[in-house]
Amino acid sequence: MSENQAWKEVSLIVDGSKAEEISDVLFCLGAVSVTYQDAKDDPILEPLPGEQKMWPTTVVIGLFEKGTNTDPVVSYLQHTYGDNLPIAAHDLEDRDWVRAWMENFKPIPCGQKLWICPSWCEVPDPNAVTVMLDPGLAFGTGTHPTTFLCLGFLDGLDLQGKNILDYGCGSGILAIAALKLGASQAYGVDIDPQALIASHDNAERNHVAERLTLSDGSNKEIPACPIVVANILAGPLAELEPNIASLCQSGGRLALSGILEEQAEEVIAAYQKDFNIDSTKSLEGWVLITATRK
Repeated sequence: MSENQAWKEVSLIVDGSKAEEISDVLFCLGAVSVTYQDAKDDPILEPLPGEQKMWPTTVVIGLFEKGTNTDPVVSYLQHTYGDNLPIAAHDLEDRDWVRAWMENFKPIPCGQKLWICPSWCEVPDPNAVTVMLDPGLAFGTGTHPTTFLCLGFLDGLDLQGKNILDYGCGSGILAIAALKLGASQAYGVDIDPQALIASHDNAERNHVAERLTLSDGSNKEIPACPIVVANILAGPLAELEPNIASLCQSGGRLALSGILEEQAEEVIAAYQKDFNIDSTKSLEGWVLITATRK
């Protein structure tokens, strides 16, 4: 061991197809953990169950024990993958990483009265409608523009006594928010078993589990609802239009998100047969499409 007792990081910028291979190599070289980061802000949402997607350009980061000499690690990587591979090695400051991670998440206002709040924070507005939600494995914490746009849509509706369907529920945030805003019953559909577990746990944490029915979509227990939200991706949204339309009551409201600005026209074209398009709203390159069932 060297005299420097700091934790060490070795990071590489690689083609996404090589990320898992590099991860295995880092573990073999002594890394205690390996993480991935997006190198070029390429969004990836909602992988299929068991599917491991990587960004086209991925940062692979290996964490090494305090005092490790990472020079041999860097030399091996350069010899194996070429000197032109961007590699960096540096000391990691010693700090409370759990607390530092928690500090990245703050209460988020979504509309006039709705707030999304991590469990370790207090909402500044005492009159707020609050959804307590901690960051986790399932997609949807309120910070992503697609989720934020859907939450704003729900906050602007009169949900009292109405049923709502959250198609592609992820963490359950939209269904739970609707219940907190006055909906009488919510239904959540997701093909990912992990998402259904997260939705149930989050609903229990927010004391609305008895009013949330969850399904993987393989059964027929989900009724048509007057309000439907679907925050997935443009391709699946277009393909699923007949199914989503069948689950929205005549005159019901629909909100679609997970759509990049350049994909909006494709999704609109898929839904115009069964819906009147009401509006589109953009945020940071993402689009929310709202419509009314014919």
